[in-house]
This record gives sequence, C-alpha cells and structure tokens, in this order.
Amino acid sequence: MAIQGLGGDDDPVISVIGDGFCLPYAAELVVKKKIQAFSNAHYDVYDTTGNILLKVDGGVWNLQKKRVMRDPADFPVLTMREKAFTWRHRWLIHQGEGSDGKNLLCAVRLSQALQIKRQLDVFLAGNQTKDCDFHVTGSLSSLSFKVYKGKTIIAEVIHSFTWESFCKGKESFTVRLQPEVDYAFIVALLVIIQENESG
Repeated sequence: MAIQGLGGDDDPVISVIGDGFCLPYAAELVVKKKIQAFSNAHYDVYDTTGNILLKVDGGVWNLQKKRVMRDPADFPVLTMREKAFTWRHRWLIHQGEGSDGKNLLCAVRLSQALQIKRQLDVFLAGNQTKDCDFHVTGSLSSLSFKVYKGKTIIAEVIHSFTWESFCKGKESFTVRLQPEVDYAFIVALLVIIQENESG
C-alpha cells in the first residue's frame, strides 16, 4: 500500500505534532466528517480495525475559526486557529489547547490568494526563511490532495464522495501515510482544507 513517489527505508521520522503519532509502517486511516449543526463539523479518525485515534471539533461562527484535536481520552493534542481577516487564509497550529507563541508548531496558508488548484504551504515554527517545509496540492474539482516534503509525497488524502452521505451531512476520507509520518499533522491539514472550503 506504499504511496508512489516516496523514498526508501532511510527516510527520517517526520514528526510535527509528536513522535507518538508516527507509525513505523505505511498506514491507512479513515477520517469521518459529520456536520452536527449548521456551524459545527466533527471529525473522527480511525485505524483500519475501527479503533478511534483522534477527534476534532469546534465552532466556526466567530471572528476566528478554531478547531481542537483530541486523543481518544479527550486530552487536547493541538489547536488550529484561523487568523481573522487574512487574504491567504492563514492558520496557526499550537500544541495543546493554548495559543501561546512558545507552543506554536507551524503555520499554514494558501500558496497564493487566487488559486487555479488547491495549494497550501506549511512553515514549521522555527522556519525563518521564505521556503515552506511542506507543500499541499490538490485540484479544485476534488477534495483529495497530496502532502509533499520537498519533491517527495509523504501522504495522500482521498475523498470518498457519495450523494447519500453528502445529503446526510457526512463525508469520508482515506488517509494514506508513508512510514514515520505524523498522522495527526496530516489530519490537521485535512481539517484546515475543509474549513477553507466551507467559507
């Protein structure tokens, strides 16, 4: 189930949120999104055996969109916040539930304000250059996308669309990960793309 375009066994661990979210083997996860109310979507992340790994929730009707990712025991793993009134939909990801600068993990923004295809740039907290650490690319006709580190694909997210699920306010995604890639980070990017799409 390896993703085409990935390197060999010597690839280093790609840990943004934490080493505990890096599996030593290629993995496939399922993310289920459910619209709970007009202003609230909930995400559940499962492994292939149906065990819940992560949950994401939070309201969107305020000046700043905020989503909190939690582990199965309900402890906050990270918080995603969209900076209000930014042209490129800039999001900040902090460790835990705070927004203190010392807990900043990374910043995510649209590659360009006007896009022909969906593209995000990810800058780790210590990055002082104009070059992004990760790049996300997908088409405007699909919610599927790929995550790159340099020219190497480290993860792929595939949107499983059906009209029946859509009408019920549910969506499903398959997340394919290379070994040692932080799945919490990839899920956070999926949530950010979904939030950017919703307005």
